[in-house]
Amino acid sequence: MGAVTDDLAVRPPESSTGEAPVVWGNVPQRNKHFTGRADLLSSLRQRVTGKVHAVLAHALHGMGGVGKTQLAVEYAYRFMGDYQLVWWVSADQPTLVRSSLAALAPRLEIDIPEGRIEDRLQAVRTALLRGEPYERWLIIFDNADQPEDLREFIPTGPGHVIVTSRNHRWESEADVVEVDVFPRAESLEFLRRRVTGITDEEANRLAEELGDLPLALEQAGALQVEAGMSVDEYLVLLSEESGKLLAANQPTDYPLSVAAAWSLSMARLKEKTPFAWELLRRCAFFSPEPIPRELLKNGRYVLGPPLQEGLSDPIVLAQATRELGRYALARVDNNRRTLQVHRLIQRLIREDMDDEQRGSIRHEVHQLLAAADVDEPDDINNWPRYEELLPHVRPSGVLTSTDGDARRLVRNIVRYLVNIGDLTTSEELTLEALAAWTEASGPDNVDVLILSGQQANLLWTQGKYNEAFELRRDTLERMRNILGEEHAETLRVMNGYGADLRARGEFADALNHDEETLYRHNQVFGEDDPRTFNMANNVALDQGLNSRYTDALATNARTHQDRIDFYGRNDHPLVVLSIFATARELRQAGKYREALATGEKAYAAYQQLVRQRTLRPDHTNVMGQMKDLSVTRRKIGQIEQALDMAEDILDRYEATFGERHPDTLAAATNVGNARRVSGDITQNNALMEMAEEQLAATHQAYGEVYSPDHPYTYGAAVNLAVVRRRLGDIEGAKRLMEEALAGLRARLGEEHHYTLVCKVGLATSLADVGDVEEARQLGEEALDALRRVIGEDHPHTLACAANLAIDTQATGDAEAADALHADTVARYKAILPPDHIDVRDAETGRRISLDFEPLTL
Repeated sequence: MGAVTDDLAVRPPESSTGEAPVVWGNVPQRNKHFTGRADLLSSLRQRVTGKVHAVLAHALHGMGGVGKTQLAVEYAYRFMGDYQLVWWVSADQPTLVRSSLAALAPRLEIDIPEGRIEDRLQAVRTALLRGEPYERWLIIFDNADQPEDLREFIPTGPGHVIVTSRNHRWESEADVVEVDVFPRAESLEFLRRRVTGITDEEANRLAEELGDLPLALEQAGALQVEAGMSVDEYLVLLSEESGKLLAANQPTDYPLSVAAAWSLSMARLKEKTPFAWELLRRCAFFSPEPIPRELLKNGRYVLGPPLQEGLSDPIVLAQATRELGRYALARVDNNRRTLQVHRLIQRLIREDMDDEQRGSIRHEVHQLLAAADVDEPDDINNWPRYEELLPHVRPSGVLTSTDGDARRLVRNIVRYLVNIGDLTTSEELTLEALAAWTEASGPDNVDVLILSGQQANLLWTQGKYNEAFELRRDTLERMRNILGEEHAETLRVMNGYGADLRARGEFADALNHDEETLYRHNQVFGEDDPRTFNMANNVALDQGLNSRYTDALATNARTHQDRIDFYGRNDHPLVVLSIFATARELRQAGKYREALATGEKAYAAYQQLVRQRTLRPDHTNVMGQMKDLSVTRRKIGQIEQALDMAEDILDRYEATFGERHPDTLAAATNVGNARRVSGDITQNNALMEMAEEQLAATHQAYGEVYSPDHPYTYGAAVNLAVVRRRLGDIEGAKRLMEEALAGLRARLGEEHHYTLVCKVGLATSLADVGDVEEARQLGEEALDALRRVIGEDHPHTLACAANLAIDTQATGDAEAADALHADTVARYKAILPPDHIDVRDAETGRRISLDFEPLTL
């Protein structure tokens, strides 16, 4: 924009303050659709009016189309009442800067002929420096490029200077305010004001596809208003002909269309720095999220010439990065060492290629991503790297690649997501990749088999046990035939198959399978391999499910120490998992004090990992440990704390997995048991009724989610019988106990811990209906077996003994009853707090109820 020659050009608008600038020159028309930007305007105002004399100018920096010019225009209008002079200079060409500033001379009462432009320019700068005749002035240099081209023109003095530029080099010359795309809320506000009748869902889709770019939103809004185009129609055109669409319908309030805002910059970059242009073309196939520069540098190992040479030279790469920033075609973050390209720039670049070019460059991007894969997603130290790569997986198209290294990356990303607890994203990527790979390579392809095994693991984690079992069984058979029994991936699927057996309630078969698989892991990987540790962890779980608590504790102790030795830190998630597992086995072994101390230690460690954002709050291990700690707190007598935690964790499970997930059912069981005990202690019948409702629903759900004859379904029946007995339904409780005992005997055997707990409960029911002799006989059988299976001082053994003393007394054998009672009370007091409800019940001769607590399988 040249010198002002018309008096109307300097006529100031009306000011909201009642005072208008004496001189008002070249300022563009105010945008009537201007929306939001309150924080940016406030920040700019504070900086401009601050007393920072060392700063010559305040720069608005950002890519084309983010609204730098519009922000400067809005600032000029909003605060014009504070200025006597407001002057706008188009700064993209130095000759225009000279003429625009020189044109200020007559407004500053400077009488120098127009032909002597240098003299006029110097006089203008002097007048502004002295503040004569106007002390309160604002000069805006719009669309500046290199700082050195403008340095001689920037005035000093009592007034203010604002520069808008795409060039990030202004950071060293001015106080920079970074102008980014709209926050999503402002995009939605803008579209609602701009397009009558647009829904929030439509506005959100439009903002997402346009990357919240203000210029693109204005252009799209105008097209819909003027042409009657719907959001769906616009988005279809955007996907099919983005270049043509973004070049059309230039908004009246903006000097350029979206495409034009960048096309000149891209043309100049291509001409002056071809290597930077080629780099930008690769960036067009990544996500619009930050791209680690280290990832691009890997191209020196996997790409061919000419890119290989440039990526191998740090100076050439640095120059290219600087040029991308200079033209604002990429956001350069030197602190995080990343590049970021707006999605519309990416779209325009991709559309400008033919199919062969797109395919070739997309493959190169797949190579870059694969080269950044450290190939160990189970190592916590590598998680930050996978976090950087994750945003680029789907946009790059690597999910559909047939390249082996690229497919390895996808498998590792899926495993990483499971490790951090993001099951939803993991499943989405798995299903998308599996469909593409199976179609391209067939069901027996090695990559397809490996990812199928990971899909089975995902299904299992989501509680879809039957689907996981069927898929894993088929996958394992194929792997054995194609890869062999001792292939690393075959062994990984074998490990998961043991989990399938556990979920089916086949606890003995699961233990046999996992012990054999552990032996194979030791043979193939060795004793000091994380995969072997994971397998040993599962064996310990199997041992606990088969009532072999001493063995489980010993296995966990070895695994815990192996993991500490391997990872060299106590806060590694897998080390914490071993602490969690040890606490679980200590509780099952009846060592409640030690279980509580160990469980609290695991809880503190997991919460620290959550605070550090290493694990998500809804990670299965984090929630599982909280559920187990709640059980332990209840067992040791901390009833109120146990119930509070039980209800909290149930809410989390329901929010994460829904009400029908097996782990949610375990959490619901814990709540029901905690309410029953709390209601028993406080004599709160309402709480007891709530427990009955909870446990009845859980019992029914177990039968539907697992099967009617699953051990956990029978265990849930035991819990329901206990609470119904407390509510006075003696016959109903007895029937449930009889059905559960028959089922547990058939599924787990006569001397399994779960079977014996049910026997203790049935003995109580028999006594309730007057079958005292039968109750005593069943109690004696149970006590003898409990002493052998779980030990003489286990709380469950002592509960059986306390109840048996009551039945022995009722059958007339007072001497034996007294001896058993005294011995039991003494043992109880040695292992539990003196005010524990079970200790008090044992002392007073009140029957003790044993409940069932399902483990996370």
